[in-house]
Amino acid sequence: MTLLEVRDLDVRYGHIQALKGVSLEVAEGEIVALLGANGAGKTTLMRSISGLLRAHAGEVRLRGAPIQRTAADAIVRLGISQVPEGRRVFPTLSVAENLRLGAYTRAAAEAAQTLQQVWSMFPRLLERREQLAGTLSGGEQQMLAIGRALMARPKLLLLDEPSLGLAPIIVRDIFRSLHRIRERGMTVLLVEQNARMALKLADRGYVLETGRIRLEGPARQLLASPEVQASYLGHGHAAPPAAAPDGAAAPG
Repeated sequence: MTLLEVRDLDVRYGHIQALKGVSLEVAEGEIVALLGANGAGKTTLMRSISGLLRAHAGEVRLRGAPIQRTAADAIVRLGISQVPEGRRVFPTLSVAENLRLGAYTRAAAEAAQTLQQVWSMFPRLLERREQLAGTLSGGEQQMLAIGRALMARPKLLLLDEPSLGLAPIIVRDIFRSLHRIRERGMTVLLVEQNARMALKLADRGYVLETGRIRLEGPARQLLASPEVQASYLGHGHAAPPAAAPDGAAAPG
């Protein structure tokens, strides 16, 4: 069953069009990877889905119901949680306080149950539950940002560049947590700079280039695509897709 549908979405920053007729689908229980160069419009698309940006035209549907004019907080209540690029935890609050804030749409008993699930998934956060979030390492902050989003018990998790700025060994830890999320049947739309790891995790993928969908298909098919290999996997000699002009889709 289709959970998320994006149809002919246009988004503008002033006179600059950042997304141009973008369409994609995410089925329940599916992980879909969204690839593209910096400035391609990936973050713009995620923010449009979560209600942080208003589209100029087109539709975003959750289980068939249009949500493109719905406020961001109401979209969280409908079942979409976003882990933003750069993590954006509350640095002066403890780990536990950050997580409890993620459950503001949930009843206390349900939040307590979900908290135990997050502790189980991220035992390092349990060890640091009283520590201020701003004193955590980058990898721990990313775990906290993911855990905070999971506290809302979303139907759809939007993950924007979860490995950005992290050391390779920490990236492996983050992707292990994404595998555990997958095993629990969570539906995920994933923006990720590490195209190989993203496509190995995902069921399907889309390639966004200067505000348009350039390629789409099963993840294995995209992994084998010469165009994807040349541009995103370091194979061949083709140059990466050109980024949009400064400010066109910031951040990408």
